[in-house]
Amino acid sequence: MPGFIQRYLSASPVIAGVLIMLSGMLLFTANDAVGKWLTGSFSVGQLLFVRSMAAMVLLLPFVWRAGTGVIFAVERPGMLILRVVLTVVDSFAFYYAVSLLPLADVMTYWLAAPIYVAALAPLLLGEHVGWRRWAAIGFGFLGVMVALEPSTAMFTPAAIVSLAGSLAFGFTLLSARMLRSVAGISMIFWQTLAGVVAGLFTVPFAWTTPTLAQWPLLITLGLLATFAHVAVNLAFKLADAATLAPLQYTQLFWAIVFGWLFFGDFPSMAKLAGAAMIIASGLFIFFRERQIGKRDKVLPAIPE
Repeated sequence: MPGFIQRYLSASPVIAGVLIMLSGMLLFTANDAVGKWLTGSFSVGQLLFVRSMAAMVLLLPFVWRAGTGVIFAVERPGMLILRVVLTVVDSFAFYYAVSLLPLADVMTYWLAAPIYVAALAPLLLGEHVGWRRWAAIGFGFLGVMVALEPSTAMFTPAAIVSLAGSLAFGFTLLSARMLRSVAGISMIFWQTLAGVVAGLFTVPFAWTTPTLAQWPLLITLGLLATFAHVAVNLAFKLADAATLAPLQYTQLFWAIVFGWLFFGDFPSMAKLAGAAMIIASGLFIFFRERQIGKRDKVLPAIPE
């Protein structure tokens, strides 16, 4: 790392953390926009395969440095396997949803994941949830319903897959609490490997040979996601979760911008109202949990 960057990080760690986190959110949303663009030419499985392969190539030096002992040091392998399966479901659902719906709409559904976590925590983790958080959870679910714009359209495959995918994403966040002892590099490695394997199984059934112009975009999927993860991890080393976690919602802003610029989409008033309710609920739940000390460190809920 260049010396001037190290000096800046040391002098202003919190500001640097905020800027790096914002950059990570931009990279994640750019990755989603590229994925949406490519769903018009490639199957979801092929996108997942190529993206995961590109990410694995970048990840392998870090895995080598960490050592196989760290990668295989898993106290609850059953829970890790469940998390890996859910990340694959989440990825497939997300790419399928963005192939049919505006990017900002899909992002709205996925940003509801922390609400699902808060609702399921009493059942799966035995956590006590007071009336304030239950009220916030109910408000967040109402926001999801508003975003769905209740009508016969809410039962379309895209809407149903969006809800199922966001719920799977919520379970992956919940499983992270149960796997606190597992190294981050280990969880990233296994979920990336699962993406490679799952995508590989679909390749014989739906493979489109990319053109020379398309290969860079396909590889960019893996690069953007990997660099975004690196940025988020670095940001959390420089600033606390209370400062950084709310910045995840800037993804919705970028989703609206990219959707408008590249796809001519703009959210309806119902989608914007529902998104505002979901964000308000998620922020309240986050800060309430911080206040009562349920989590010593909270990673942001970042959609694929």
